[in-house]
Amino acid sequence: MTEVPFRPREKLVEKQQYFQHIHKHTYLKGPMDKITSVTIPLALAAASLYMIGRGIYNMSHGIGKKE
Repeated sequence: MTEVPFRPREKLVEKQQYFQHIHKHTYLKGPMDKITSVTIPLALAAASLYMIGRGIYNMSHGIGKKE
């Protein structure tokens, strides 16, 4: 009993050659990998820095204290 492959062999060979001959880091090889590896972490870092800065500003000026 043989199992049918998920993809045709030609398509698999084409993808393998694409990933073997590209000269980038392994985590940036796919077409959408820049979004997940670069953009999302930068957005999270920027948001956290903004919130930290806002918190320090509010503490130093006494804004938002509970009575």
